Amino acid sequence: MSVADVAEGKDYSFPKEEEKILDLWDRLDAFKEQLRRTEGKPEYIFYDGPPFATGLPHYGHILAGTLKDIVTRYAAATGHHVTRRFGWDCHGLPVEYEIDKKLNVKSRDDVLKMGIGTYNEECRSIVMRYSKEWEKTVKRLGRWIDFENDYKTLDPSFMESVWWVFSQLYEKGLVYRGFKVMPFSTACSTPLSNFEAGLNYKDVSDPAVMVSFPVIDDPDGAALVAWTTTPWTLPSNVALCVHPELIYVKVRDNDKKKVFIVAEARLAALPGAVPKPKKGAKKDDKPEGGFEVLAKMPGKDLVGLRYTPLFDFFATLAAPAGSSKGAFRVVADTYVTDDSGTGVVHQAPAFGEDDYRVCLANGVCEKGDSLPCPVDLNGRFTEEVHLFKGLHVKDADKEIVAAIKEAGRLVDNSAITHSYPFCWRSDTPLIYRAVPSWFVKVEQIKDRLLHNNTLTYWVPSYVKEKRFHNWLENAHDWAVSRSRFWGTPIPIWVSEDGEELVCIRSKAELEELTGEKVTDLHRHFIDHLTIPSKRPGQPPLRRVDDVFDCWFESGSMPYGQLHYPFENKELFEANFPADFVAEGLDQTRGWFYTLMVLSTALFDKPAFKHLVCNGLVLAADGKKMSKRLKNYPDPTEVIDKYGADALRLYLINSPVVRAETLRFKEEGVFAVVKDVFLPWYNAYRFLVQNILRLELEAGTRFSPIPPSELRPTNVLDRWIGAASRSLTAYVTAEMGAYRLYTVVPYLVKFIDSLTNVYVRYNRKRLKGSKGEEDAKVALSCLYNVLMDVCKVMAPFTPFLTESMYQNLRGALPPGESPESVHWCDFPSARASEEGDERIQQSVDRMQRVIELGRTIRERRNKPLKNPLTKLVVVHSDTDFLDDIQGELREYVESELNVRSLEVCADPLKYASLRAQPDWQVLGKRLGKAMGAVANAIKDLTADQILSYEKTGSIELAGHVIEAGEIKVLRDFRVPEGVSAEDVDANGDGEVLVVLDLRVDESLVAAGLAREMVNRFQKLRKSAGLVLTDKVDVFYDPAPEPVSTAASLAGLVASHADYLRESLGVNVLPASSRPLSSIIIATERTTIGGSGSSTAAASGEDGPTTAAAVALPFTAILATPAATTAAAPLLAACAGSAELAEAVSVVLASRDLTKLQAEAAEGGGEVTVRVNGSSVDLTVGKELFFSASAAAAAAPSS
Repeated sequence: MSVADVAEGKDYSFPKEEEKILDLWDRLDAFKEQLRRTEGKPEYIFYDGPPFATGLPHYGHILAGTLKDIVTRYAAATGHHVTRRFGWDCHGLPVEYEIDKKLNVKSRDDVLKMGIGTYNEECRSIVMRYSKEWEKTVKRLGRWIDFENDYKTLDPSFMESVWWVFSQLYEKGLVYRGFKVMPFSTACSTPLSNFEAGLNYKDVSDPAVMVSFPVIDDPDGAALVAWTTTPWTLPSNVALCVHPELIYVKVRDNDKKKVFIVAEARLAALPGAVPKPKKGAKKDDKPEGGFEVLAKMPGKDLVGLRYTPLFDFFATLAAPAGSSKGAFRVVADTYVTDDSGTGVVHQAPAFGEDDYRVCLANGVCEKGDSLPCPVDLNGRFTEEVHLFKGLHVKDADKEIVAAIKEAGRLVDNSAITHSYPFCWRSDTPLIYRAVPSWFVKVEQIKDRLLHNNTLTYWVPSYVKEKRFHNWLENAHDWAVSRSRFWGTPIPIWVSEDGEELVCIRSKAELEELTGEKVTDLHRHFIDHLTIPSKRPGQPPLRRVDDVFDCWFESGSMPYGQLHYPFENKELFEANFPADFVAEGLDQTRGWFYTLMVLSTALFDKPAFKHLVCNGLVLAADGKKMSKRLKNYPDPTEVIDKYGADALRLYLINSPVVRAETLRFKEEGVFAVVKDVFLPWYNAYRFLVQNILRLELEAGTRFSPIPPSELRPTNVLDRWIGAASRSLTAYVTAEMGAYRLYTVVPYLVKFIDSLTNVYVRYNRKRLKGSKGEEDAKVALSCLYNVLMDVCKVMAPFTPFLTESMYQNLRGALPPGESPESVHWCDFPSARASEEGDERIQQSVDRMQRVIELGRTIRERRNKPLKNPLTKLVVVHSDTDFLDDIQGELREYVESELNVRSLEVCADPLKYASLRAQPDWQVLGKRLGKAMGAVANAIKDLTADQILSYEKTGSIELAGHVIEAGEIKVLRDFRVPEGVSAEDVDANGDGEVLVVLDLRVDESLVAAGLAREMVNRFQKLRKSAGLVLTDKVDVFYDPAPEPVSTAASLAGLVASHADYLRESLGVNVLPASSRPLSSIIIATERTTIGGSGSSTAAASGEDGPTTAAAVALPFTAILATPAATTAAAPLLAACAGSAELAEAVSVVLASRDLTKLQAEAAEGGGEVTVRVNGSSVDLTVGKELFFSASAAAAAAPSS
């Protein structure tokens, strides 16, 4: 068994290969097998937040799913048993809303007429509508999670655990029933949480009216003026609120003979209250009009005034004269502002949270009393407000304003555009409405919530410390009930008079108390069940009407998924809190919050130890992704085009993992394929090709040397080993801290170094340029590193790593490696070896030297194909200079195509030093002293700068300046005796590179040789040859000019070693090609000449050199063929030229492969029989199997 050849990168389809891997995983039953293999290992508990299956997965789900998959795969690879169960949120508004549309349900009454059972079964029928699409998408993304053993919030077992959770809160005294003004969806007939209300704000135009409220018994007949943007709440007005400290004014409109009271700061808002200059008035003319100010008073002086109600719908609630209780009075509260309106706020306690609070505090209404709430659950006015009965509140605004105007109470009528909340499901305007609800006393446990939050670890931490902490700090009691149908019923049975109340904790308890068998816990299965009263003669207890908010259910998932405490008690209690959860930033006020509240209330613990919070994925234009706008590519199409791995890595290697927003761009996914996957794949393919080449040449199977046995002497072998050890140590540390946003860039950088440094610089060694043993060591190093990279990257890119691993494991003995990379242990973090840090630093600096040199070449139009004389590397670190001048020299000289490399430890030889302050760093620290210190820094001498760099600090103007607070700049200085045109330099603040740009005849010739290599390599590629295809290389000089043949022959002779090393064979004239050699490809080409870059290298004004002469020739690739050495063959034929010629003809007719096999069997000898004579030929003496081999053995002339 060995590795198999693989396709070229351009022919490799990542998406199609991923589908093959999915088939492989199915055959291996890979996920379940991983679970079986890790049984008995420490449990790693992961909670998966349940999505609704009534919609299709989008990029937000894909992102969160990828995060979860990476962390749990890593946990499994590091010695844990990781149960991963998918969950479904099956209840609540999203489902009901779909059924309401399907059945044209317009109101709560429609459901009751239909029957709750019919309605709920319709809901049940669609909850898993898209479950198969979800499973298909999740599986295609490479996420391993159990769909067969999923949990559903509609399962009786889950619902029973929810009952248990609620019963525990009830027994702890954390549950009560009360009124709460909440965001309310009239389309869905249900209250929403504040979190849900914040999901869908829109800019809308609403009426903005000022209404007068005449003060009873005021001597001036004054009226308070209130402003509102919700006229529909005015029929329910019961009080007016002012700010106790604001100054209010009583003003008279002498034109209309009316007196108003408003805040002084808001007087200008009253139409006509402030005089305005006439058009064309002179500067000194006094403006006309305006109201007369009669009096000023603080708001507290207005408290207790009674006023005439706007409508008489609730006139019976009016406060008697002198009473501090009752309605239609002026009260005070500091929530009133003077930045809008009139400074007088009308109070409708059923429709405003502050209104309700203020009215309770001031005795306008009592806690527990029924409030003036003449609006039903569908948002329509009830009989109490008979003038507007049946009208939806938002539709009633115009009629209410008209009625106010007719009553002479309308002061102003305008419109305002403002941001207003809409229902996230029905997309209709929300109202605020007092609803009876069951509450959990969150405020009572707030201190414990804040404490438990400190016990958790969040990534990024600021979300925990700021956003989530602040949300907990300001948490209010949680309304957990909803007046709906499809949900887990509130398990409370209550008597008609409210005196008896039973909270059920389990199905068994309900069966015991009712005497009925219970099979399902949904409303239509239990609403009819009654519990006998303990009071003789009293009617039985009936269940309350409400169901749980679905957020209560999702917050109960740690218990519901295991049917705790009815089953799996030991399993749960031994592994709570969970090790890990992950969802989007929006869940800080959703699922993360409900998890924390319930776990704190139940166990005084957080529900999780570690949390990764991702940001939002937006469309490329920065807007929310919208199916209607079609402003984002379909996820399925992106996966089919680029592959799931590319999408996963694009999402993870982005700001979204740091809880920031990501503008999704398809070209970003393509960039992952182009810039990461293809270079990585090409490095892998290069390894495979050279393993096959080595096996072909050596005739034996390649067996990689294990890392423990490798003793590499090559500098890059040692470097890649050190870099690999650093990689595993870094990833282990960062994944342990859940910092995925630091891991992926490091992995990508490592792959870049592997492909662009190790493979690129080692190509010749890997091809065997330094012998079979050295090639095996280099290939083993690359093999081991790629295997480690597969295991490290497996959680991130599960498909590509599996594909590579499946082939690479073919080089290992059967049974030595697991059948899937995802069954392998994560590479253990190995201790650094002596010299690791130095070699990594030196290679990093070497890379910078090469980049700096390339920049000089580009700047000065000196293409890399043309050699230059000398490169000087300037640095103060002598260890680095020893490395760059020693083991790393050949790589720098090769990559920059320079003849020699020199080093210099004296930075002042080629540069002048100057210092500048880091204004941003020092300015914050020094403040006003910055000016004096900055001047002192600019005046530093070169010796002082060098001393600062060495010691890391310096005292200036009475302040100690530390390392990194001064920028040291090195300005290149041309050495004496050299023209500025002949030398150039480039630096990065640490390393300085000086490049000699002068060109001589020998450099031009070397450039021509490099061009020739390039021509033959391109011809090989265009001919479709692969690495293992052996060919001989020939050139046929053009007949004109006549000097071409001699020039080419001289060039080939003088650079024979370089050409042979680069091409693997000798370059020979076409006349040396054996007759039996078959031509594979030819191309007419030219090197040198005026259009050649070598010509440009000599300089426009320089002397005419060989580079100016074009050397045209035909490049020829031909199959190797048997050939002979003329003189040794003639000797073997006893001097018979006729026999020698006949032997040559016979050899040319023989099959080369069979001839080679015959020679191998004969110990390197072949016997040729011709014309009755037998001639013995020795391979390497008389007989050769290629023209190149014959040329190599020929004596040099």
